[in-house]
This record gives sequence, structure tokens and C-alpha cells, in this order.
Amino acid sequence: MKIISPFGPKIAKLKFSNSLIREINAKVDSIINKKSLLKKLDYSKKLVGQVKQEFQLPKPFIKKNLEKVIADEVKKYIFQTIGKKVKKISIKSFWVVRQFTNEYNPVHYHDGHISGVGYLKIPKFVSKNIKKKSKTDGTIDFINGNKMFLSDSIYNHQPKVGDVILFPNYLMHTAYPFKSSGERRSFSFNLEIDSKIANVFSR
Repeated sequence: MKIISPFGPKIAKLKFSNSLIREINAKVDSIINKKSLLKKLDYSKKLVGQVKQEFQLPKPFIKKNLEKVIADEVKKYIFQTIGKKVKKISIKSFWVVRQFTNEYNPVHYHDGHISGVGYLKIPKFVSKNIKKKSKTDGTIDFINGNKMFLSDSIYNHQPKVGDVILFPNYLMHTAYPFKSSGERRSFSFNLEIDSKIANVFSR
């Protein structure tokens, strides 16, 4: 894990193992192939994404395959950032985003205390504008404050399969569209930690 501070809020960048990425993708594929299950798990009405599909992963799958991995990484993230040991970690929501050509996620923020985004499939981004190739196609921007001298307000991440980013829920972010074919598949989650640690105004 690497903690970075491109602006005020701290961000953690880490990697999920190839085997775990395969496990999640296999589960996603099985859901996609079952229309009744896909309809049951649909999460699009609660999200702002202008994308093909957004659906939850079943809670038993999360508990078996993801809960401990995420909890361990969040504990490291909080300890390395503020030196506090987290005892309570509760995943409130976990969903998959399937993004295709020209689809996007507008600027938004999440609920909970800590949020995360991870990448399961990334197409080869090819710009159709030969004169000016866009460096943001298919990437994610994290936004905070205003750009000033010696202070950037935007941090851009070009995702690779296995990448996972942890960030405070209030940190605004956006996923850009892309012109090439293929699927940009990601997952996002929100979780809550000990209220005494998260609520800095209660001290």
C-alpha cells in the first residue's frame, strides 16, 4: 500500500491479487447471465452513473471473498494516515459498474466514511481525435478545493486491472468516457468505521 497526499484528503493506492480479480469477474459474469438475478441486484436507481449497468454483489459473496481483504487494507490506510487503530468496519454497499463507449460517471461523492474503487477490466483506450489525443479517456479524477500556487485540486488516475483506491467518502470524483470499444469494469464500495475516529468534531 502507498499513501499519497496530492491535496488535503489522503488517498491509498493498492493492488488486489490476480486470483481475487478473477474470482470477482467470474461472479460478475454469472450475474450478467441471469436476467432475474441481475434485475434483483440492480443498483442504478441509487447511483448517478450514465453507464450500461450498475448492480450489487450478493452479500454472501462479499462476506466470503472481500470483507476481510478490504477490512485489513482499510485498517492499514487509517493507521498509516492518522495513527489510529480501527476496530469497527462495516461495508454498507458494494456494487459493480459496467462502462462502455461514451458512457461516464459525473462528478459526485459517496456516503459512509471510507469509499473505494477497484478495476476488473480495462479496454485499450484509443482516441479517435488524432490531432489531440485525450489523456483522460477512461480515467478517474479526484477533485478537492481550488487550484492555487503550489496546490493542485485534481488528481488523475489511469486505472489498471487490479488497482484499488481508498479515499474519504466526501472526496469528489468523476470517471471519464472513452471512444474505444470494450468494457471498463469496476467496483465501488462504501463502509463505516468507528464513529469516534471518523467524527473529528466529537473530540
